[in-house]
Amino acid sequence: MKRSTLRLAGFLLVLIAALGAQAEPPSFSLPGRKPGSREPWGAFLGRAAHYAIGRAYRAQHPLSVVFLDTVSLVDIVKEGRLGDPERLSEVVRRLRPDITDTRLLTLFELKPDNEESRREAREQAGRYLAALNEAVEPDKKLVGGTGFEGSLFLEFENGGALWQLSWRTPEPGVTLYRWSYRRKQPQASWKERAAQKEEELPKEEIEQRGELAEQAIRAAYEGGERPKGFQGQVYLPGDCR
Repeated sequence: MKRSTLRLAGFLLVLIAALGAQAEPPSFSLPGRKPGSREPWGAFLGRAAHYAIGRAYRAQHPLSVVFLDTVSLVDIVKEGRLGDPERLSEVVRRLRPDITDTRLLTLFELKPDNEESRREAREQAGRYLAALNEAVEPDKKLVGGTGFEGSLFLEFENGGALWQLSWRTPEPGVTLYRWSYRRKQPQASWKERAAQKEEELPKEEIEQRGELAEQAIRAAYEGGERPKGFQGQVYLPGDCR
């Protein structure tokens, strides 16, 4: 009886280990990843979206002073000359809104396009606005921004997979983004393929090209060299109008 129990326990341990191995993420050495990277695949697309959308806003508002998500509330108030940063409590002074325009006095919080994230963005934008408006001068109160939308495309090889990043602002201060996918269609232009049926971005595409996509978008905005392994094109919002 004891021997049978031990055999059963051993079998269960092997089974659990096998199931755990199947649940592990794909190889971390796939193309498009830095050697030794252990970052979750989805993090690349989220970071790329924040980077691209912030810079798209700046391009659309060249006369504005725009602070992105690397700048805290205390520095926004100080550098934006909005009021007295000392009025900010210690609890909120290090918070960092995604986009703050101190000329138009608007603020945006970026999140994936789903209902849970939309609620979270609404709550965060409200918290940032409440904190800022406690510290700014009466004539410099901020509100949630509106009317901000756009898209960009990444083409992997000529006629290869086409990715789209699109964003919209369905309510003040809440900007929602989503990634989508168009299947390969050799010999067709990227604009022809952009008119194809929009599909959810396949998991295998994210695994193979997530980090590469982020690197390509950064290079396109910064005017740098294409990342190694990227043979396609990035079409920024200005190209998509």
